[in-house]
Amino acid sequence: MRKEATFGAGCFWCIEACFQDIHGVLEVYPGYSGGDGSTANYKAVCTGKTGHAEVARVVFDSEEVSYQKLLEMFWFVHDPTQLNRQGNDIGAQYRSVIFYHDDEQRALAEESKRLLSDSGAWERPIVTEVSPLQEFYRAEQYHHNYLALNPDNPYCQNVVRPKVEKFKRAFDLLLK
Repeated sequence: MRKEATFGAGCFWCIEACFQDIHGVLEVYPGYSGGDGSTANYKAVCTGKTGHAEVARVVFDSEEVSYQKLLEMFWFVHDPTQLNRQGNDIGAQYRSVIFYHDDEQRALAEESKRLLSDSGAWERPIVTEVSPLQEFYRAEQYHHNYLALNPDNPYCQNVVRPKVEKFKRAFDLLLK
């Protein structure tokens, strides 16, 4: 069954590049959520004042990859204890957030967050926001498939590629 998930875990270039090669993931595209349409553009969102988070929309076949497995990958791909930042990317637009699409996703997201918190895997508290998806705005076309189209970009070489390589090693059995 075709379903969608929306995750914010820092820069959307990283999230997109990690999830797009997972078996059962049909499509991943970057965008903005958490703010209104009038400010849903890269220049405005980069100010950190629009309420948006940079997110990735993951379109998946739930018979091939579960939402629970996508949540596991979400928790792995970033540090959910950093408030309004990931590494050197600082601002509310880089916050850790799960925008759930329905009550089932809400329950699964909250439960996975609780289990991870209780596990002691992180020394600091998990600050990930779990919020209902209100609107999703696709990012400008030049952000789509950014790593593949801009492999020589210094940010891609120093931040995106190492994160993607670590992710692929961890989830190698799930790659297409």
